[in-house]
Amino acid sequence: MTEVAKLIDNIEDKKVKSNVAAATAIISGLALNKEVIQRLLRSEIMKESVIYQEILLEGKAEGKAEGKAEEKTQIALNMLHSGISIDLIAQITGLSLDRIQKLQNLN
Repeated sequence: MTEVAKLIDNIEDKKVKSNVAAATAIISGLALNKEVIQRLLRSEIMKESVIYQEILLEGKAEGKAEGKAEEKTQIALNMLHSGISIDLIAQITGLSLDRIQKLQNLN
């Protein structure tokens, strides 16, 4: 692995270097632990990689989606506590009737 890290350091094209470093880190993750990979491959190079950026953006998108789902659930719970009908809650929040009934049963 140290030989691979040295070869990557010798790549002159910065974009190619960052993409190769990120790809190597991903593949190495199948066999090595995180600390070894971080020690051998400089993370600042990997962060410039389009692969790294795409993974980061996907993670942010997933986080936003989870946050919206949590928000809808909390709104539905508040509406249930206020005595609003399940049909109206589904219409307003976009949650399924089944999901709202499950929330109702939890309370």
